Amino acid sequence: MKQVISKKKIFLVLILLALFFAIRHFGLQEYLSFAYLKSNADRLREVVGSSSLQYSILFFVGYVLVTALSIPGAAVMTLAGGALFGFVQGVLLVSFASTIGATLAFLMSRFFLREWVDKRFGAKLQSIQEGIRKDGALYLFSLRLVPVFPFFLVNLVMGLSSIKTWTFYWVSQLGMVAGTAVYVNAGTQISQLETLRGIVSPQILVAFAALGLLPLISKWILSFLRNRKVYSKYSRPKSFDYNMVVIGAGSGGLVTSYIAAAIKAKVALIEKHKMGGDCLNTGCVPSKALIKSAKIAHQTRHLPRYGLGGNDFKVNFSEVMERVSSVIKKIEPHDSVERYGSLGVDCIQGSATIESPFEVRVGDKKVTTKNIVIATGARPLVPPIPGLDTVTYYTSDTIWALREQPKRLLVLGGGPIGCELAQSFARLGTHVIQVEMAPRLMGREDADVSDFVEASFKSEGIEVLTSHKAIEFFKRDGVNHLKCESPKGDREIEFDAALLALGRTPNSKGFGLETLGVEMEKRGTISHDPFLRTKYPNIYVCGDVAGPYQFTHTAAHQAWYASVNALLAPFVKFKVDYTVIPWCTFTDPEVARVGINEAEAKEQNLDVDVVKYGIDDLDRAIADSEDEGFVKVLVQKGSDKIVGATIVGSHAGDMITEFVSAMKHGIGFNKILGTIHIYPTHSEANKFAAGIWKQKNKPEALLRWAEKFHAWRRS
Repeated sequence: MKQVISKKKIFLVLILLALFFAIRHFGLQEYLSFAYLKSNADRLREVVGSSSLQYSILFFVGYVLVTALSIPGAAVMTLAGGALFGFVQGVLLVSFASTIGATLAFLMSRFFLREWVDKRFGAKLQSIQEGIRKDGALYLFSLRLVPVFPFFLVNLVMGLSSIKTWTFYWVSQLGMVAGTAVYVNAGTQISQLETLRGIVSPQILVAFAALGLLPLISKWILSFLRNRKVYSKYSRPKSFDYNMVVIGAGSGGLVTSYIAAAIKAKVALIEKHKMGGDCLNTGCVPSKALIKSAKIAHQTRHLPRYGLGGNDFKVNFSEVMERVSSVIKKIEPHDSVERYGSLGVDCIQGSATIESPFEVRVGDKKVTTKNIVIATGARPLVPPIPGLDTVTYYTSDTIWALREQPKRLLVLGGGPIGCELAQSFARLGTHVIQVEMAPRLMGREDADVSDFVEASFKSEGIEVLTSHKAIEFFKRDGVNHLKCESPKGDREIEFDAALLALGRTPNSKGFGLETLGVEMEKRGTISHDPFLRTKYPNIYVCGDVAGPYQFTHTAAHQAWYASVNALLAPFVKFKVDYTVIPWCTFTDPEVARVGINEAEAKEQNLDVDVVKYGIDDLDRAIADSEDEGFVKVLVQKGSDKIVGATIVGSHAGDMITEFVSAMKHGIGFNKILGTIHIYPTHSEANKFAAGIWKQKNKPEALLRWAEKFHAWRRS
């Protein structure tokens, strides 16, 4: 199919080139000049008058061709329409011919250039395309009403957008009528015109500019009226206690408050539990502390690998968990009330209730605020599995209170949290049974990543049960059991404690949004626009409660947009940029990713080169006895542009940063290959992957000439 399309494009290009050559060769452009029209207007009127219908058709076809091919002279032909056919007939001919020609130019732009533009700039233009889908007709109408913009350029740009052809046609037809009438009317008075500039006076230009701005002004008025209706139930205070009230002191809330205070806004931060949120108290920090202890335990058991003698090693589980608590306490000051108070944030302890878009209550205290930012995070999902309340189970929130090590731990879930904690407990000496309903662990990653992680888990003694669906929990003779469905039939699993790691559900209820009528999405996140605004333009969201990602760094990323958009509205606003979002699962080896993976590229029918470098070949990894894993990079076909990268290895979370920066700033594989990487480091793997890509894409024809050149020099 691609070959057929390519031949069609070549054929059409040849036709267009032939037309341009013919116009230049025969001097046809001379007939599209203002001077020719003015000097021959009377003679042309006599000729046309003798056969008006025939020349009307000829003029119509000619105008369509000139416009479709973006040949300079459309303005002169519009004048000619008035001079030759009069005002009414001239307007009709020019109006329809110009619109048909513009639509043909639009379609040619789409046919020849859109695929290339989508491939090269698709991700960057995604937000613009979304805006065109929503408001494309409005923007196009504004552009058509303002004649200072070259219409051929409008045709070209709109052809690259996602606007529908019919929408482009009727909006162009309507939008160009006013300008067409002005030019055709001037054509009827052709003898009185000295130059084309005389057609449009400054007064007319101002009038057209006002017409062009009218749709945008109308949109602003509609938005104002819509907001007025939204706020109609609530009285707006004459003054406010705060510029911003932030609900939730996790990553999103802390960063939002920090930014607001830094630019001297008065901000209050409300938290009902602990400062630092899930990341500090039950998520990132404790899990990484546990992972570190577990990794040391694992390495100690394998001392001979490092040329060291073995020893009698025993894990003191209680002390490990106490260390986790001490790590949390050591980091707590970074997120403390004292620190944020010193930065100028009013920290309020208690449960917040939003009573109106401008009022928040905490206990007996009510404050007024110009803006509200909701950063209430998420909580572990507890599924409604029968019998769950009859067994001992934990979540990622409650597992940290554990001090007695379970002999058999059932981990329900094969996502990042389940995988990290399953491996950690196994390395500390617990027998772990990991149950996952899907066919493989870490379902968001490519199959080769899942296979690698699963093989590592099994080699460490973890019992991995994929394609197992939990049906029922129960106790028999005082022992916890889980009944599962599997491809081989029902199965019962004995365990001492269970860890539920089935994802997280947003904390979007219980603090007043229901009363305000704020909409929710199917997955429980709060509905919002690209600027993070809810139904109420002064109520913003960020973090897990906003989605679509549940990462600490994404919450911080959204927090910048929420705070800046809230504090600087209505003067400026920014759409959240999700084009480059990295993440890492901190198993051993780690799994880090940015951009699309191989499976997603196939789903999207993207033409990419897949480059894979095995870390078992890396000197530093071999020296550290960490020579397992790989670097896999997806490169846009025909260029060195990186569209995705996945790294599986001991330092993947750090190594991925080079690809994050490359994708963010448009750095291709060639520049990574040309960048000095310190030897010996794990980051060299990125450069070696670039080298593999270069080897696959070497210029064979040029190299053959180089071979001949060097042979000649030896002779």
